[in-house]
Amino acid sequence: MRVGLLGGAFNPPHEGHLRLARLALEHLDLDELRFVPTALSPHKPDPGGPGAETRLHLLTEALRAFDARCKVERAEVARGGTSYTVDTLETLASLEPGTAWILVMGSDQLAGFAAWRRPERILELASLAVGRRPGAPTEVPGIPGLQVVSAWSGGPGELVWLPSTETDLASTDLRHRLAADPAEDPAGIPAQVLAAIRAENLYR
Repeated sequence: MRVGLLGGAFNPPHEGHLRLARLALEHLDLDELRFVPTALSPHKPDPGGPGAETRLHLLTEALRAFDARCKVERAEVARGGTSYTVDTLETLASLEPGTAWILVMGSDQLAGFAAWRRPERILELASLAVGRRPGAPTEVPGIPGLQVVSAWSGGPGELVWLPSTETDLASTDLRHRLAADPAEDPAGIPAQVLAAIRAENLYR
């Protein structure tokens, strides 16, 4: 079983997330791709907006009729507190032995990967698939055991590049636009997500 994990706050989920997911499905021969919403991100202060359960609901709406291989993984929301990828991987690996894991991220996230909690342990459990994001650096962090490859073997400790997402959408910008003009329908938010935001009066 080859499983991709695409983590983030998804605050709100947008087309950039979905494009990255499509690239992963097209290039990694995945059996499944799980979106992993954080409870609390360790990499940035609380940006405000809806809580974890509401963000999970918006993500579920974003994935409605998207691709049957995509699912929402509740591990970090259920655990609560600050969400660390290494904890999530250790939990999933213990529950699903024999599964091959690969973290799917944009190149903007790769730039800070060395500062994540226990990156060496992460690479003992999983590989990295990195989608080039316009304007973001593509320098590979110098972490022991990390090997750049042209195609993912299914083993841990590898880094494979995905094509560019060709979008620089950012949830921060979308939140600001939603708050600044309640009547605006910002481009890049899936219609079903925007409908849920309107119905629940979020990001005001």
